[in-house]
Formats: sequence, structure tokens, C-alpha cells
Amino acid sequence: MSLFIASLNSGSNGNCYYIANHHEAVLIDAGISCRETEIRMKRLNLSMKKLKAIFITHEHRDHVKGVRVLSKKYQLPVYITNATLQNRVSVKRHLVAHFEAYKPVKVGGLTVTGFPKFHDASDPHSFIVANETVRVGVFTDIGVACNHVIDHFQQCHAAFLEANYDDHMLETGPYPLQLKNRIRSDVGHLSNAQALDLFVKHRPSFMSHLFLSHISKENNSPALAESLFKPVAGDTGIVIASRYKETKVFPIHHQAVAQEVQLSLF
Repeated sequence: MSLFIASLNSGSNGNCYYIANHHEAVLIDAGISCRETEIRMKRLNLSMKKLKAIFITHEHRDHVKGVRVLSKKYQLPVYITNATLQNRVSVKRHLVAHFEAYKPVKVGGLTVTGFPKFHDASDPHSFIVANETVRVGVFTDIGVACNHVIDHFQQCHAAFLEANYDDHMLETGPYPLQLKNRIRSDVGHLSNAQALDLFVKHRPSFMSHLFLSHISKENNSPALAESLFKPVAGDTGIVIASRYKETKVFPIHHQAVAQEVQLSLF
């Protein structure tokens, strides 16, 4: 059985990732407006009626900006930890649903499992979304690829992986030193080099797609990130998750060949 995935937006201006089977879909984060989510899903021929839940990684605005309106309009449960919710994340009380690390949450035929990560937020988590045979990971806003990240990355048929900054561009760029140090700290973001190291050392042989995600506008470029990964990607398709538009919808199979498809049946 396949999963179908797309990035609706990825970057400091908003993050939102779509993962579905044939019957249900979830969003990981809701960092763009409800209206923009609707527009982008419509362009992909994806039905809002298929959405069954939103899972929140952490409380930063680029991950929760649209969650209140989106969840209220479509009556979607929002899975969030208590600590994250208490950090000014606005969700209607009856739509709040809690999750705990390593405790799977069933959403129809999907299973969503959160696990802790290093980031400068109150209680940050990454997620694995799976069916019986396919696993998709969302690994963004990570300061360091700890054992939690490595162990889960090794299980994924596809992954959204942060490649936030280039070391030289960050060092010589316009950001103040305090912000530079925050970004490259162990609770900041993954650099191109860190993400590439994770990919080269721990990519499973069955990983069909890697989405380079949360690429910095000021301290990186899509072309630069892609140029580092493509020569070592082998059979893994490298996809840029843009900060300006949605990707196509990609089918992820248990034994997949890298491919892309625009789905009309959704």
C-alpha cells in the first residue's frame, strides 16, 4: 500500500507537509494560512475533506500560524504536547488532542508517531507517518542529528530533511552574531553538511525520495543544496521543498522507483 506526500510550503515563512493514504490525510504543521493551504491543495487536486488531523512539531510561528483557523473551519483535531500548547498556540479547546513521544496515534489507516528532537522550543518533536508497509519521516528544525533522528531516518521510504544553511554563507552573511550562533547551535538547524552526512551514512537502500526542506532564503540556495545531494543520491529522488509553492504529490511505495505524479483522484 502506498502513501502520497507533498510539501505545501517549507521555510521560515511557513511549514506544512501533507501525508495521506487512499482514504485519510494528515498535515504535519500548519504554518501557512488556512486560505493558502486550501489554494495549494486545490492546485494539487487534493480534497480538504480528506484531512483528518494536524500534528504540531513545536510552537514557532512558521509551524502554527494557520492552525487555529484551519482546525476550526474543518473541525480537525490538533495533536500537540501540553508544553507546546502552553506556549501561545491557539487551538479551540474541543479540538486539542495530545500525543506523547513514541506512542503511536491512529488516524484511520495511518499511524503517526512523534519522537523528541533538539531544537530551541519547549517540547519539539519530529514525526514518522506510516501505514502497514511504508514510512515517511519529517525531520526539520533540528540542531543535531541525534540517535533519535538517525534511528528513525534509517526506517524511512521517504523523508522531509532539513538542509537549512550553508556554513560559509551563514558565516559571511548579514545576520547578527547572536542569530548565527543560534542557527548553528545544537538546538538550531541542520546545515547542508550535517544533512548530507546523515543522508550518506544512514540512508536506507529503500529510500525512494528525499525532500530537502526548510532551506534558508538568506543563508542557502536550493541549487546549492541540490548540487550536494544529487551526486550521491543513487536511486533516491532529490526534491526541493520550496518556500514559495507546493511540490507535486509523490507516491511512496514499499519498493519504489523515484517518480512523481499529479493525483487527480484526490
